[in-house]
Amino acid sequence: MSSTESGDEGEQSFISHLVELRERLLKAVAAVMVVLLCLLPFANKLYGWLALPLVSHLPQGGTMIAIEVISPFLIPVKFAFFVALVVAMPVVLYQLWAFVAPGLYKHEKRLAVPVLVSAVVLFYIGCAFAYFLVLPAVAKFTAGFAPAGVTVSPDIGKYLDFTLMLFLAFGLCFEIPVVLLILVLVGMVTPAQLAESRRYAIVGAFVIAAFLTPPDALSMLMLAIPMCVLYELGIVGARILTRSQPEQSSDATGT
Repeated sequence: MSSTESGDEGEQSFISHLVELRERLLKAVAAVMVVLLCLLPFANKLYGWLALPLVSHLPQGGTMIAIEVISPFLIPVKFAFFVALVVAMPVVLYQLWAFVAPGLYKHEKRLAVPVLVSAVVLFYIGCAFAYFLVLPAVAKFTAGFAPAGVTVSPDIGKYLDFTLMLFLAFGLCFEIPVVLLILVLVGMVTPAQLAESRRYAIVGAFVIAAFLTPPDALSMLMLAIPMCVLYELGIVGARILTRSQPEQSSDATGT
C-alpha cells in the first residue's frame, strides 16, 4: 500500500471520528434540551424548592427580592437548565462512553463503567448533601447575625449563584474517591503513597473547604470532614482495586 493511500485512509478515519463525535454531541445536547423543555413549566416551582432552605430561616417579615427587571423570569429558567443538565448527565456520559469505548481494552471497559457510574452517583450525593444539610445550616447562621432593624431580603439571582457554586463545590469534592482510583489506575500514585500523604490531604481539605464555603466554621467543617472521609474511602477502594485487578497482559489483544 502506498503512502498516499495510507494517508487517505487515515484522513477518512479522522473525518469519520469527527462525524461520530458531532453526532454524539448532538444527542447529548438534545437530551439536555428535552429535559429542559419538560422542566420549563415547573421552573418557578423548582426555584421555590431551591429557595426553601433560605426562606424557612428568614426572620419574620423577611422576603426574597428580584433586583433586575427580567430576574423573575430568567433566574428560574437558569436553574431549570442546571437541573436539566444534572438529570441528563447519565445520557451525556453514555454518549461520551459510546464514543471512546471502541478504542479501549477489555479490562479498561470493565473498570470504566463502574468509575463513570460512581462519579455520577457521588456528584448527586454531593449536591443532595449541600441542599439538605449545608444550605439550611448556612441560612440559619446568616439569618441569626442580622443586625437589629435590618430586614433580610436576599436577591434571587445572588442566591442562585451562591447555591450553584455550593452544589458544584460539594459535587466535585465528593468525586475524591473516583479521582484517587483514576490516579492509581494510571500509575501516578500507589495506595501506600496515598496513605502516607494523609496528613497533607487533611490540611488540603480544610484549605479547600475554607476557600469554597461561606466564612463560617460550620459550613467549612461540613465540607472538610466529608472530604477527609472520602479520601479514606478512596484509599480503601484503591487497595481493593490493586489486589483484584487482572493482569493486563491477558487482555492486551482485546478491544
